[in-house]
Amino acid sequence: MSKGPNFGNMGGNMADLMRQAQKMQQQVQEAQNEIKNSEYEGKAAGDLVTVKINGERKVTDLKIAEKLIDPDDPDTLQDMVIMALNDANDKMMEDQKNKLGQYAGGLGGMNGMM
Repeated sequence: MSKGPNFGNMGGNMADLMRQAQKMQQQVQEAQNEIKNSEYEGKAAGDLVTVKINGERKVTDLKIAEKLIDPDDPDTLQDMVIMALNDANDKMMEDQKNKLGQYAGGLGGMNGMM
């Protein structure tokens, strides 16, 4: 009398897959923590405006060269600050892509979330 289907060593393969998934999850968490604790600097107008953000996209520092501060032309300064912020954000996103992108392929349909 049969005791049901015989899946052979499938249990061992499943355990290996679970270990691999746990290891990958730990590596993703470590990469996320590294990004969170990193600082990214964006620049505009030839370093006349510099912005630093952390991995949570919070501004931690802003420096504006005095010669850019013109009360008659606030638009130029505003544009330079925006450009520096975008530059810093682009650097953070590139770092995130480099550190986490390698795991996206192993997550099936979740790679659009990164």
